[in-house]
Amino acid sequence: MNNTVRKEFPENFLWGGATAANQIEGAALEDGKGWTTADALPDGVFGEVSIPPREKYLKKDAIDFYHRYKEDIKLFGEMGFKVLRISIAWSRIFPNGDEIEPNEKGLKYYDDLFDEMKKYNIEPIVTLSHYELPLGLVIDYGGWSNRKLIKFFERYASVVFKRYKDKVKYWLTFNEINVVLHAPFNGAGIQGKPEEINKSVLYQAIHHQLTASALAVKIGHEIMPQAMIGCMIEGGPMYPLTPNPKDMLEMIRKDRESLFFADVHVRGKYPSYMNRYFMENDIKLNITNEDKEILKNTVDFVSFSYYMSYCATADEELNIQAKGNILSAVKNPYLEETEWGWQKDPEGLRYTLNLLYDRYQLPLFIVENGLGAKDELVKGENGDFTVIDDYRIKYLNDHLVQVREAIADGVEVMGYTSWGPIDIVSNSTGEMRKRYGFIYVDRNDNGEGSFNRYKKKSFNWYKEVIRTNGENLK
Repeated sequence: MNNTVRKEFPENFLWGGATAANQIEGAALEDGKGWTTADALPDGVFGEVSIPPREKYLKKDAIDFYHRYKEDIKLFGEMGFKVLRISIAWSRIFPNGDEIEPNEKGLKYYDDLFDEMKKYNIEPIVTLSHYELPLGLVIDYGGWSNRKLIKFFERYASVVFKRYKDKVKYWLTFNEINVVLHAPFNGAGIQGKPEEINKSVLYQAIHHQLTASALAVKIGHEIMPQAMIGCMIEGGPMYPLTPNPKDMLEMIRKDRESLFFADVHVRGKYPSYMNRYFMENDIKLNITNEDKEILKNTVDFVSFSYYMSYCATADEELNIQAKGNILSAVKNPYLEETEWGWQKDPEGLRYTLNLLYDRYQLPLFIVENGLGAKDELVKGENGDFTVIDDYRIKYLNDHLVQVREAIADGVEVMGYTSWGPIDIVSNSTGEMRKRYGFIYVDRNDNGEGSFNRYKKKSFNWYKEVIRTNGENLK
């Protein structure tokens, strides 16, 4: 009798990489594009807001994907990508965010990009809003705290759905929508530190985003009946720091901060546990009957980013924070850290997949996972420049092995897109030296460099992962 469980990826598993327009495209004002919140955060999420944007900053040119996308798509095609996650810059389509007519040059750019991807049989996964709210909507309306943004987002989503309905099958509404709690300007265009913003204002903005997201799902399904439209959260799980029941309750409380957003997207209504939270924090929201009907338009799948796990404790003396992408939490004494203090936890990805699947019974998609590191460009054996990034290969291998374990557990996983498949400007710190890619881009934190692309050692490793459908993982 053989009780061995087969551990393999599904035949149709969607392998690829993930990017964001504001971190990759550059061409900040080219062809009619307007400024975004990303332009107003030149030093990253927790830097000072700069309105108007200052003259020089890395994201202004990023890695010049806007002009070099053919070269980059060819490299992704060489790796065998099945999918590439990109975001549409809302301000390329509506420069201020509130125009009646869209910018044709912006629409044409994404037409050309999708056509180029098709040459290599790469399917787009498109995020509608990825930390790049048109800055005009912040200046003129106060960001997502204003209900008018729901209609502006509806107009934007309708335009791109109609334009690309025959080119794009997979859509995400808001990137890491729960991060608005920790970085309100980055996520919703609301100025001020989270602890200084009135909670009613913040959660009203969140409600507007959740309503706009559900409205996009509704009109997306009407325009594209075959499309799959998902939500996306930042997906680091919480562990109790100790077996103390108080730590367990604190873990549940912290977990719900993020899961609340997915609960609404999947179930079409606010979860009951939020009633107590709103009452105890004196949060008053304007939720109309029409909003409640709109929220019933639920997603087809749940996607998430995964970089690290977190711990929770009710003991203030043990509450030592570990840095993360945008979130931070109590350090886990059993885990190693990256150069940026992010704790590495491959098994946490398996746990997250099981947790979300048990909760929602919907297909799951890992749309961000990767290792930011200081890479060194060297000459390889064949004389070409490369990076010997065995540390990145190990990180990704260990996480993908745990994805395979979760699939064996019975979890339905649609695909995996590594962040980011080519070096890009960091969102959290606004720098180039924190590199994630399989492809090195010659640009430094001072904005100097040739923008030339070089394949790292991990390039051929990931190519083999895709070719073997994960069979080469160790």
